[in-house]
Amino acid sequence: MTTRPDRGGDPPPRPPGAPAIPAQPGPEAAAGGPPPTAATAPATEEPAAADPAVDAVTEPAPRPDRAQYGVVAVLALVGGFVIFDATTRVGSAINTADPIGPKPVPILLGVLLLVIAVIYAVDVARGGAGEPEAGEDVDLSLPIDWRTVLLLVGAFLVNAVLIDRLGWVISGTILFWGSAYALGNRHYVRNLLIAVALSLITFYTFAIGLGVDLPAGVLQGIL
Repeated sequence: MTTRPDRGGDPPPRPPGAPAIPAQPGPEAAAGGPPPTAATAPATEEPAAADPAVDAVTEPAPRPDRAQYGVVAVLALVGGFVIFDATTRVGSAINTADPIGPKPVPILLGVLLLVIAVIYAVDVARGGAGEPEAGEDVDLSLPIDWRTVLLLVGAFLVNAVLIDRLGWVISGTILFWGSAYALGNRHYVRNLLIAVALSLITFYTFAIGLGVDLPAGVLQGIL
């Protein structure tokens, strides 16, 4: 009778000695504390804005590669020499077939070389540098093979000294054969035959195809 509601729907009164039913704790009390309020709830911390001046990685300013100034000097010297040679040694004969004359082209080339030298010097001063060669079969860590370089230079010098005395066919044969030897080819007889064939082909190509006679040297009258 004490737990059933009466006919009006209201719960019946409890006897005086019945203990009061405690209120059921909510999920906040079950977690071990009172429910947070606006005054007690911790404020959510917002991430501090990143300072670009602090986060930016300070990279050292690129230093100019002073060795590149040698290339600049060579370009400037070649350009100046071309202009000097064109203005002092090249004639100014003009005919109907060539109304411009022989001077403007070398002067233009010399001026372009000087302009390139100036632009290159400015780029080097600002820290510009060319990218290293990234060949698949080239080891950039190895030193320069000076033996090969000197052998190639020697082959070209021998050709320059002997071309007027012995003729292009003989000096060209020495040039081609010596270049193959400097680059590591040790098929001496085969290289000699190929060198002779290349010299003869270039000799007759210039003579017949271009109308330019290369020095025949000691083979004058035979070729």
